[in-house]
Amino acid sequence: MGITKTEIFTEQQNEIATFAKAFGHPARVAILQHLFKINACICGDLVEEIGLAQPTISQHLKELKNLGLIKGSIEGTSICYCIATENWIKMKKVMMQFLDQDISNESCC
Repeated sequence: MGITKTEIFTEQQNEIATFAKAFGHPARVAILQHLFKINACICGDLVEEIGLAQPTISQHLKELKNLGLIKGSIEGTSICYCIATENWIKMKKVMMQFLDQDISNESCC
């Protein structure tokens, strides 16, 4: 497997790619949608809601947590997850700036 060479890209390009990774799998999108819908969640609820195996859900939760879009707190033997509000707002701002670009030359291709 090759090296990604992220150091040759700008901080903004790396940040956009990192945030976009969260939406790179429909299970992560479904998890985020569910967390927004109920505003908190215990992992077992996600297994029932999403319909994937516990280890698969855990892997996607870990990825979303590593990306900084969710946070979790331990409650007894369960972990309660919710949206990391500050990071979500930051992600929206970064992605909107990127997605709000307009094509200046309509005659291309």
